[in-house]
Amino acid sequence: MQGLAKVSRSPLFRTGVFASALIATAAMLGAASGGGGGGSVGMDAPSSTTPVYDPVIEYQKGRAALDQKNFKDASKHFGHVLSVDPRNANSHYLQGMALVGLGNAKKAAGAFEKATKYDARLTPAFQQLGVARARLGEMDKAKVARDALAQKLAECGETCSTAGELKAAIAAIDEAIAAGPQARIDTRLPAAFAHPADGDRSYLAAARLINQRRFGAAIDSLDDALKSSGPHPDVLTYLGFANRKLGNHATAERYYQAALAIAPTHRGALEYYGELKVERGDLAGARRHLALLDQACSFGCHQAEELRRWIRAGRAPES
Repeated sequence: MQGLAKVSRSPLFRTGVFASALIATAAMLGAASGGGGGGSVGMDAPSSTTPVYDPVIEYQKGRAALDQKNFKDASKHFGHVLSVDPRNANSHYLQGMALVGLGNAKKAAGAFEKATKYDARLTPAFQQLGVARARLGEMDKAKVARDALAQKLAECGETCSTAGELKAAIAAIDEAIAAGPQARIDTRLPAAFAHPADGDRSYLAAARLINQRRFGAAIDSLDDALKSSGPHPDVLTYLGFANRKLGNHATAERYYQAALAIAPTHRGALEYYGELKVERGDLAGARRHLALLDQACSFGCHQAEELRRWIRAGRAPES
């Protein structure tokens, strides 16, 4: 794989994708120029298996509806996201917030439970899960959520970057347990689920960190981009790349799969996932990805050629 030095050529950087360009999704989907070994990731024309809903646009519609306290529409839009990306923890969490607004604490608790299942780092979901369980009178289950947060606090220490957030979440659950069925579930979103423009900035920061090979910090920035902007396949692809560089192959695979579920001909995801398959010794799987790239790139593309080099070498080729 070539380095990511050319990452700034991505269409995301040229257009300010999270702030505005994603609304013109058809145009973005037709701009087939990103992704791959050079690090310039983009989206190709949709195939016949492209999902009915664009999850990024649905996520943004859901966020806007939440801001307007239009909880019915918010729930509908997050449901659309989850129909495409059912393991999207952020959307499960926001779906839970919409259900709280609709007065359905039981279904909200189920949504928060799924959010914690798919992202054990999502502290706001644990907090709301504990509060919702307390409101339902399920104190034992509320304490399970609280204990999970207390364990995280013990592991990270009093001075870790998330200590304040963890302490506040634990305190909120304690207060809800004391209040019981009278516990109030706050529908205000935490700062991490901010305006889409913040997602754009987080993506830019992540690209710089990837170029500096600071993959752990890049993952944190990309997570922030997902929270504020939704499951864009470019972000998911880079999360796969950064996790792969840290040896988190199973996590990387999940991100690549999520990206391809949204954009089945995403060149960057196809190449990177193919390279991961080479690293795992699955050359047959890598060749299937190469065939998809050859089909998507009518006149050839560097993503296909790079993956071809990997397959020929049976490992990362020499520069």
